[in-house]
Amino acid sequence: MNTKLTLNLDKEIIEEAKTYAKSHRVSLSKLIENYLNSLTRESKKKESSVSPLVESLTGIIPNDYDEKNDYRNYIDQKYS
Repeated sequence: MNTKLTLNLDKEIIEEAKTYAKSHRVSLSKLIENYLNSLTRESKKKESSVSPLVESLTGIIPNDYDEKNDYRNYIDQKYS
């Protein structure tokens, strides 16, 4: 269940965060949700050797993403 949250942050930080989220093709809400989730998983955080950044990126790529097809398209465009 999603709940609306209002935050008061420095305008410059918000703009930089929006730029970061856009360049990583993720919504700002999802980015913040992933970050907060990584902070609150204390038990998993202690056991895991994965950095919080990598953990926050988990789940960004859809399960049905076909990287081979995407790569073929890239090569076709590059050498066509």
